[in-house]
Amino acid sequence: MIHPITPGSDAEDQDKRAPLFEVAADLLRQNIALGKLYSGLVLQESALSERMNMSRATVKRALELIESEGHICKFSGRGFLVAGTNGVAKRDDLRRIDLDLTGLDEGVGKPNWLRIYDDVAHYVTRSPVFGRYRVIEAQMAEEYGVSRTIIRDVLGRLQERGLIQKSRTSRWVVEPLTSQKIKDKYELRSILEVAALRSAQFPIQDLRQLADEIRAQSSNVSLTPAQWFSLDQRFFEIVILTTPNADLADYATSNRLALEACQSALFSLGLPPDTQSILELGQVIELSLSGSISAAASMLSMHLEKARDRTIAQLKITAIIAPPKDFPSYLQFV
Repeated sequence: MIHPITPGSDAEDQDKRAPLFEVAADLLRQNIALGKLYSGLVLQESALSERMNMSRATVKRALELIESEGHICKFSGRGFLVAGTNGVAKRDDLRRIDLDLTGLDEGVGKPNWLRIYDDVAHYVTRSPVFGRYRVIEAQMAEEYGVSRTIIRDVLGRLQERGLIQKSRTSRWVVEPLTSQKIKDKYELRSILEVAALRSAQFPIQDLRQLADEIRAQSSNVSLTPAQWFSLDQRFFEIVILTTPNADLADYATSNRLALEACQSALFSLGLPPDTQSILELGQVIELSLSGSISAAASMLSMHLEKARDRTIAQLKITAIIAPPKDFPSYLQFV
């Protein structure tokens, strides 16, 4: 659980803001649309981080995001090119360009635990599929330009969620996600989520709408990762999280974290989403709508067994793939 925040505090206001990398991405999109970052201009992390008063890690994530949207593209040199050019790179000084930074408030460029947490969690939750990692406090503090006190706060919160541990020598480590751990997680999912389904108070209209969307899917057509996650998450929210047992819902949510991160990492390697998995959830919904809750619970249990086996099979592929080279330096593969 995240530490409580005193109502009315600055931290509460920061809680409501978008993660800093999204703010950075919005600023870059805006300046590209305005033509201040024009076609062919080379964008580099170091200059942009200085210009926007943000860490390089934050700017890097923002650039990766808008690259996926087609606003910029990689090229043979260092950095990215603003899209819409014939490939000729223009290396103007980004520190001197008159950027529109009106989207920045007084505190946005000052790292706080919440925004750092979001960025660190992005990498920490994706690393276990590749093996064991050590987290170096000093390098993380340098990366984000904050004190080690803030870094320890962030790591402590990740530890509470079970995403990071302290070794016997008091070093922060991210343990690998093994086949046995996946089996354990899915065993818990079967216990928790089936129990939640049996007591759920479904919003019928939302459930029917989701059933229609899943029914429209074809087993022969691959979903995008975004589509897959959207349908899977909506099922979880409508079917599982509508249980009146708040503790059950909290435990079910926490148990899914590592598996969601694992799936995201596998998608990032190019492994395609499994449409059949979503179609199985559709069958659970159909049985629920018909009032056959026991049959729906049995179908959900069967789905989780198949999902477990599919995840383990996909995880084995990572054994022959080298760890990503774009992980931050504070995450050291051991």
